[in-house]
Amino acid sequence: MEDQAEKLREIMRQKKNTASPPAGAAKSGASAKVSAKANEKMRIITVTSGKGGVGKTNLSVNMALAFARLGRKVIVMDADLGLANVNVMLNMIPKYNLYHVIKKQKTIREILVETEYGISIVAGASGFSQIANLGEEDRKDFIGELDTLSNADIIIIDTSAGVSSNVLDFIAAADDAVIITTPEPTAITDAYGIIKIIATEYDSLNMGLKLVVNRAKGAAQAKSVADRMINIAGQFLNLKVDYLGFIYDDISVQHAVLRQKPFMVVDPKCKASICVQHIVERMDRNKPGEPRGFGAMMRRLFRPSSSETA
Repeated sequence: MEDQAEKLREIMRQKKNTASPPAGAAKSGASAKVSAKANEKMRIITVTSGKGGVGKTNLSVNMALAFARLGRKVIVMDADLGLANVNVMLNMIPKYNLYHVIKKQKTIREILVETEYGISIVAGASGFSQIANLGEEDRKDFIGELDTLSNADIIIIDTSAGVSSNVLDFIAAADDAVIITTPEPTAITDAYGIIKIIATEYDSLNMGLKLVVNRAKGAAQAKSVADRMINIAGQFLNLKVDYLGFIYDDISVQHAVLRQKPFMVVDPKCKASICVQHIVERMDRNKPGEPRGFGAMMRRLFRPSSSETA
């Protein structure tokens, strides 16, 4: 397995060394900028949750906008392969999505869609269940497609809720895995559940696990929820989880969702927008020492299935 992973990493290194500047680079900026970025590693941020309906996609999209306002080139990849909705939140109907890439009908660059908000999105592959079930060659091709996004500064991966193998793969690939919960007991329980599974599955990885409390009445309530989860994770799972911040329970968010626009666009000065901006500024100041990029994603997506190891 290690030999195979090393061979794949070498393939990816060769591709990076021989890659030409991305199409459209002249349109978005000078080629010198592209060349300067060639030696930088992108930052992969996975946003996930234990249960649906806690604001995961909303956080992903608005975090992307906040990073873009800091001058970062950001791509949001909708990795919910069952109920993709990043495009719904942005009132967009992409003609193609990840399903067409997996089926080799389109390249990922061909399905990448620029939005009016200064970020790009990759629409989710609704109807396709398991990336991990792809054959070796198909997985290799899919990783190669993902690698063509390497000119971005940040890729935010919006996963499905829960603990499918797809979700765990993208968490393992991330430099930062952001777990979002609300103060509701069911959301807290489910968020702890996914943290426990991460601790069980990936105890050998130095995971950058971070917690965001959404729909909080205030800082005190959010900190109480975060402290409880962090202490339990440390005591019973021996796992470090950092408290990234909270987002107010803000009516502006609901209004923005109904309008199918990011709340940071609809009301950039509302409490929720200010909270997200603070969260992103904190993340931007505390960059990972060694971004893992797609190398980690390759190791996870190319892990042998149970049938291969039996």
